[in-house]
Amino acid sequence: MSTLLDGITATSVPTGRLSMNVLSVRESGEPVLFVHGNVSSSLFWQPTMLALASSYRPLAVDLRGFGDTEPLPVDATRGVRDYSDDVASLLDALSLGPVHLVGWSMGGGVVLQLLRDHPSVARTVTLVAPVSPYGYGGTVGEDGTLIDPAGACSGGGGGNPDFVAALAAGDRTADSPLSPRSVLRTFYVKPPFVPEHEDIYVESMLSTRIGDDHYPGDSRQSPVWPGLAAGDRGVLNTMSPNHFRLDDLHEIAPKPPIRWIRGDADQIVSDASMFDLANLGALGAVPGWPGAETHPPQPMLAQTRAALDRYAAAGGTYDEVVIEDTGHTPHIEKPAEFATALREILAKG
Repeated sequence: MSTLLDGITATSVPTGRLSMNVLSVRESGEPVLFVHGNVSSSLFWQPTMLALASSYRPLAVDLRGFGDTEPLPVDATRGVRDYSDDVASLLDALSLGPVHLVGWSMGGGVVLQLLRDHPSVARTVTLVAPVSPYGYGGTVGEDGTLIDPAGACSGGGGGNPDFVAALAAGDRTADSPLSPRSVLRTFYVKPPFVPEHEDIYVESMLSTRIGDDHYPGDSRQSPVWPGLAAGDRGVLNTMSPNHFRLDDLHEIAPKPPIRWIRGDADQIVSDASMFDLANLGALGAVPGWPGAETHPPQPMLAQTRAALDRYAAAGGTYDEVVIEDTGHTPHIEKPAEFATALREILAKG
């Protein structure tokens, strides 16, 4: 099957770091660069790109280890900087001036890291259901205090082995609750919604490279519950809070306007995430949970809001758009509402 919608083209772009697969629609207009999330690829952005193409120049990139970009290993000790530095090198290779940046889920963290390291590259920033500025798992409180300095309760050990096996096997069915298609229907979107281009999104998920250098990454044993801590390689470890922290985002200059768009029924990035080991422990799904005093569910939304409040207090601007009856993919589930919200922030750049 073709995974490209009519009007979308794919190009391999050599950069100073690696060759990156880039989707595009046209060659003129203000560039808008879309960055996908974990266990996905640029293919998830196609409907949004087509909706935007009459006014802008939309481009979507595959991060290393996803889609058709060169699958170089991921050094998680740098947080998400392998990804954000790759994107910076792509902007150089394409000779793009300041661009509008749009990042979904893990891609939101990649965009924030790019903004932190190269603030002048951004006209505007749109965060779509972004990972917390303090990573995924292993922190408490709005300030992202670490549960454990080694990153216990986060990282590669948190990947469900049955889901990893289904990805590795190329499972396209909905026979198992942990097949990619079932996970898409249950967690990426709010049930019972079924995306129009579901088969393409499943192929996108299956493009994820599997292993210690990619998904889910390696892990270490830990004396701290749940017995595993972050490793140094692969995707999930890039978002471990001992590797990824954006405490100083409010210090950058210049400060482009930021819009945070999320669904009100997101089960992946929320203050009660179904993928947060501490929350799963509280629900009894992971045994031995030591309790909320030391291991409360990570307040992902509260952490993002606190970081953006600091950004605004330091002279930046942001707003938060919550789309009702929507899960982790507002751009897929509510495309018209999402496109309106996106156009409004793009107009500010």
